[in-house]
Amino acid sequence: MDPRVLGDGLLPTPFTAEEIRAGCPSGRVIELLVEEDGEAPYRRFTRYVSCDEEGATLERGGSDGGVESSRVTWAQLQAHAAFPAAATTVDQETIDLPLGALNCERYTVRDDEGTTVFWFARAYPGMPVRISREENGRTVSTTTMTSSSI
Repeated sequence: MDPRVLGDGLLPTPFTAEEIRAGCPSGRVIELLVEEDGEAPYRRFTRYVSCDEEGATLERGGSDGGVESSRVTWAQLQAHAAFPAAATTVDQETIDLPLGALNCERYTVRDDEGTTVFWFARAYPGMPVRISREENGRTVSTTTMTSSSI
């Protein structure tokens, strides 16, 4: 059985739970730039702490100074990218980000309200390096990974 396929009707995920675990050790900090339609851009971060074989404690915060903490498993993180095959296309694309030019798998997911595009880079296991949401023919939000450090 392919460890990237989590169920019937789902496409393979870009990373296995084990690849996410290996790429997200304690101390990894991901910084994000969030741009939402009609709002001032803001920054967020995700920090991996207390990592073990099963999962990690994630600390998430933003420019408001607040930090939330939650425990997740590597399998739960993998499942975030388990998209329905009937509504999703996967393509290869190179995109330029603050992290540099990255070869990505681009998952385009369509739903009743619009389209969300997720770019996953092999160099950065785990969360997408960019997410863009389009509704009614216009982009309403974009989240871009600006740095990733350990």
